[in-house]
Amino acid sequence: MVKRKFSLGLDFGTNSVRALIVDISNGEEIATHVRNYTRGKDGIFLDKKDPNVARQSPGDYIDGLEYACLSALHKAKKVKGFSKENIIGIGVDTTGSTPIPVDKEGISLAFNNKFKNNLNAHAWLWKDHSSHEEAEEITALARELHPEYLAKCGGTYSSEWFFSKILHCLRVDSEVFKNAYSWVELADFIPGVLTGNTNPLEIKRGVCAAGHKAMYNNEWGGLPAEDFLTKFDPKLAELRKRLYKKAYTSDIKAGGLSREYAKKLGLKQGIAVAVGAFDAHMGAVGAGVKPGTLVKIIGTSTCDMMVVPDKKRFSNIPGLCGIVDGSILPGYFGLEAGQSAVGDIFNWFVNLIGDNKKIVHVHKHLTEKAKDLKPGESGLMALDWNNGNRTILVDAKLTGLLLGQTLHTRPEEVYKALIEATAFGARVIIERFEEYGVHVKDIINCGGIAEKNAILMQIYADITGRPMKVSRSSQTCALGASMFGAVAGEGFARVEDAQKAMSGIKSIRYEPHKKAHEIYNQLYRLYLELHDTFGSDRQGNLKHIMKELLKIKNKVRKE
Repeated sequence: MVKRKFSLGLDFGTNSVRALIVDISNGEEIATHVRNYTRGKDGIFLDKKDPNVARQSPGDYIDGLEYACLSALHKAKKVKGFSKENIIGIGVDTTGSTPIPVDKEGISLAFNNKFKNNLNAHAWLWKDHSSHEEAEEITALARELHPEYLAKCGGTYSSEWFFSKILHCLRVDSEVFKNAYSWVELADFIPGVLTGNTNPLEIKRGVCAAGHKAMYNNEWGGLPAEDFLTKFDPKLAELRKRLYKKAYTSDIKAGGLSREYAKKLGLKQGIAVAVGAFDAHMGAVGAGVKPGTLVKIIGTSTCDMMVVPDKKRFSNIPGLCGIVDGSILPGYFGLEAGQSAVGDIFNWFVNLIGDNKKIVHVHKHLTEKAKDLKPGESGLMALDWNNGNRTILVDAKLTGLLLGQTLHTRPEEVYKALIEATAFGARVIIERFEEYGVHVKDIINCGGIAEKNAILMQIYADITGRPMKVSRSSQTCALGASMFGAVAGEGFARVEDAQKAMSGIKSIRYEPHKKAHEIYNQLYRLYLELHDTFGSDRQGNLKHIMKELLKIKNKVRKE
């Protein structure tokens, strides 16, 4: 009898960590466990004085890793044919950019009693926007001196990213910056912990985090030049020497599981731990990304991922979060776009109008009521920028907007308008890809919202005019991580081979309705006027938009 082989995927999300054990021969998900972070509000430290702050405790990452793994392994023991001895590799995905200030041994400053209550010494979560001024400075100087740095990240450096956060820390907390020997992305930190090699000069850093968030590219010798960083502060240039010179794709082995963690988890010492990457990138792999396929990971925010063979020449695409060789699949440019808030917008509205103890019930109630509303019937239009705009405007200072309210506007109408706004934003991204020659032939959606909210998926199909498919797995990020663990553990020669064996899509498929798409085309034209006028330097008279919304509303209601 052939022994089954398994891999373990670890997915560090915004509020929790998931461990997933997968049969590498067919993608069967043997066992999983989710551990919510316990510190802060839903795992996030906030600051009443600054709504842009979002930090996390590295202690939650360590506790969550151990608890989730042990619980998943305990569940897997009950599955026929499973043996911990046959786990061949571990893959890791995390949020990002989520950099952590560490000491010379790679230990988080937050574990030092001197800094344990200092938010600046904790992990700077991806959604922390406190460095928006620094991001603007980096963008301005790069445009002047090194436009090539920005060409690979959409033309604008973001406050969500690595160097803007570190520069902000340098300016607001010199003590933390001085005591931080280096800074390590969460995606690199976890493999370091598992392999027992946390030395920041020796950790194998992932090209996913380096390329998309830290302006790393082999074309200019890795990280941004010292003389460029010196212009912000010589201390930032000095830090560059304590970061890294080379970054790796996630099919590479970061190291073997350490004796300490082998003992803690009951696994074999030395099994492969893959180089880490970001959740959305591994989610794209788990969903089956390939040339021509757009994978949308829909959650609190969205990430839209595509790949292009790295031998193919194509233009840089303004407004994308990055074009990085090997960040998703080795041998392909990884293209990342996305929206800063999607599920977060729906949760904000539900909490605003209802009891947040019944948030699931309120979501369900509003979704059911919104189902009966025709496109354009509410007369409402929203902009989906409640947490800024990630793509294509890359501007954290943009805010949400709701237009067309009357004294008769009902909560379900607002709820549907917010869903439609996120779908309009998704269409903008699709059209930007295609404008620059990256054709979208297929769209696969994944994440809890894509699985559970059929109304939303139908609206996305109607607004984009494209069929919406859904990934077979409800945990594609962890599944993608497990694929890289399997490749690093030599279960497959290539990631594409792991995808063929382990990924798939559901039978359900949402087709666009012709009549709805026609109406949404009219509304999309108005959305673009709002998008371009509020989001860029374009001058425009918006006086007609309210009246056109009313005109569409009245026509739909008569019909």
